[in-house]
Amino acid sequence: MADHVGIHHLRAGGVSLVLDARGHGLPAVLHWGEDLGEVEASALEALALVSVAPGPPNTLDDVPTLSLLPEHARGWFGQPGLVGHRAGRTWSPRLDLSALDVGESDGVHRLSARAGDDEAALSARVELELGLSGLLRMRADVTNENSDEEYQLDALHLALPVPGRAEELLDLTGGHIRERSPQRQPFHVGSRVRDNRRGRTGTDATLVVVAGTGGFGFGTGEVWGLHVGWSGNHRTYAERLSTGEAVLGGGELLLPGEVRLPPGERYVSPWLYASYGRGLDEMAARFHSWLRARPEHPTHRKPRPVVLNTWEAVYFDHDLDRLRALADAAAEVGAERYVLDDGWFRHRRDDSAGLGDWYVDEDVYPKGLHPLVDHVRSRGLEFGLWVEPEMVNPDSDLARAHPEWLLATGHRLPLPSRRQQVLDLGNPEAYAYILERLDALLTEYAIGYLKWDHNRDLLDAGHGPGGEPGVHEQTLAVYRLIDELRSRHPDVEIESCSSGGGRVDLGILSRTDRIWASDCNDALERQKIQRWTGLLVPPEMVGSHVGPPHSHTTGRRHDLPFRAGTAFFGHLGIEWDISSATPEERAELARWVALHRRFRDLLHSGRVVRSDHPDPGLWVHGVVADDASEAVYALVSMQQRVWVQPGRIQLPGLDADATYQLDLLAPGGSAPAAEHDPPPWPSATPLELPGSVLRGVGVQVPNLYPEQLLLLHVVATDQPGDTHRGEEAR
Repeated sequence: MADHVGIHHLRAGGVSLVLDARGHGLPAVLHWGEDLGEVEASALEALALVSVAPGPPNTLDDVPTLSLLPEHARGWFGQPGLVGHRAGRTWSPRLDLSALDVGESDGVHRLSARAGDDEAALSARVELELGLSGLLRMRADVTNENSDEEYQLDALHLALPVPGRAEELLDLTGGHIRERSPQRQPFHVGSRVRDNRRGRTGTDATLVVVAGTGGFGFGTGEVWGLHVGWSGNHRTYAERLSTGEAVLGGGELLLPGEVRLPPGERYVSPWLYASYGRGLDEMAARFHSWLRARPEHPTHRKPRPVVLNTWEAVYFDHDLDRLRALADAAAEVGAERYVLDDGWFRHRRDDSAGLGDWYVDEDVYPKGLHPLVDHVRSRGLEFGLWVEPEMVNPDSDLARAHPEWLLATGHRLPLPSRRQQVLDLGNPEAYAYILERLDALLTEYAIGYLKWDHNRDLLDAGHGPGGEPGVHEQTLAVYRLIDELRSRHPDVEIESCSSGGGRVDLGILSRTDRIWASDCNDALERQKIQRWTGLLVPPEMVGSHVGPPHSHTTGRRHDLPFRAGTAFFGHLGIEWDISSATPEERAELARWVALHRRFRDLLHSGRVVRSDHPDPGLWVHGVVADDASEAVYALVSMQQRVWVQPGRIQLPGLDADATYQLDLLAPGGSAPAAEHDPPPWPSATPLELPGSVLRGVGVQVPNLYPEQLLLLHVVATDQPGDTHRGEEAR
């Protein structure tokens, strides 16, 4: 360890992390934020000296040290990182550093610190990685070193300090069909704790808790964000002490007695992901870049296929001729994937029965799914299938045969939700049954995609027969199940759907290829949901579908340009009975699909940008190529404008030294403006402007009616080579 004791400066992707490992305990963070550049060792030691806060009166004689795993025994009076006990004893461990390894490979900086408390008979390790994008992730583990007694673990949470100038907090809340709604508040003294006890990430969960300088926006201010990469119960918190220190922290939220470590056993926490940025867009870009750099990222295999999902077209009314006609219409408009949603399996004529009976319904499909699959594939479409493997209806053959396979406290069934209960995948027999059924379906049929749903919260989620808390084991079992299926069927893509956007986190996204952002396809609501989902998830992993003209979740009606232009930037799909649409509607939809396919390489690889326009009725967002050679922007009228004239909007992300051609992008440039309003510029004549003007001055916005949008295409004209990445469908 002696070679690594000291102050370590890790740099990557415009971010610096300075760690002080000279003390007795685990390393402390001296700086996490903007890149400091090359800093000499002597300057790092000086940084450590000037970072020591004076002790306030009437407090500890020594200045407390805040490590990545905050410890009460070392003077931290906020949330402790390690919480547990042995029958009420050894409840306040003090961990002494025993080993430290620091290294770098392939541009990723790694640090591993081990520490222990001999008297408490505990050891712990903290792992930390700073990746190429500047995204920081870390996790911890704890081992019971006692040879005789078990250790009950109640919490293992990591934390990162943020500077005092981080005076505002942003997190997200919401619910079914209104996921990820933002809320802001001052970062006062006290704890802002977001506990999730739903057994899944939750439709009301905050993707990222953000601390920032006053008034921060998408392109302004400094922000520090933290995400817990776990699909079960979890805690995220922001805390400021009266002495001034402030932290962001979190980890798994354990139920009482859920993790009891026998002698020699170890618990490993989920990964925590942390991102710094000058504005929310830069913070989000680090998450996006990290996801895109993984070998398993879906765009590395092929472009994201345009999807047609059958749910809002047929619901439970499965008629083979109707489903074939829908496939014909999907091929006509340019879709590439056809997903058969709920209703294909035994006893499933509505949502009250059949979950768990994962056999093709012989009454509806006497020849199995082969006739439909064959027809879909004959039209050049990939076939996908909806499943909900973790759930069971009490009215099912499975529940009647194995009531002991349901998660329950041991003496009562949980309150029903959507007429469902939860299958205990921690039970080896239940796990084996689900694995066999899914594997059999994927083996028999040419299925390229699973829409994996999860439609209720976990309540009274106990293992049988005793009813011990089971959310932790359930979450790990789901991970194992997906991992095993992907090992057996590596070409099958999987979507994480959970009552829409109820399971969106980097734990599930390390195993799946996209998320379903919401069950709401209302374009106005989707603008909001997708805007804030983008703090964590890049567009190509966000399922975004063109719904019908009349939304069944809100009752609103929208024209096709607004619906299609909203879905345009994500993983595009269609959730509309287009077999009954008019020829004109299908032709217009086909133009939108073709436009998306033309630009999807850019949309699914570029940097997401948003403009902080002062009029809340006007939103501007877009995607800019990594080399700033091209961009597509959406100008979205969200509501009746506040200003009499909306003024100009700036186009962020462009190269100030380049010259760009600017034009409306049809059909996204064909939305009607308010009556008698002229276009903002002659749309028949593309304009050329410097990037400095487009970024700094902007362009005039037309007076759009509420709930309309325009698309702008910007391409550099003075860069060498062929920069027009949208020339052909890909």
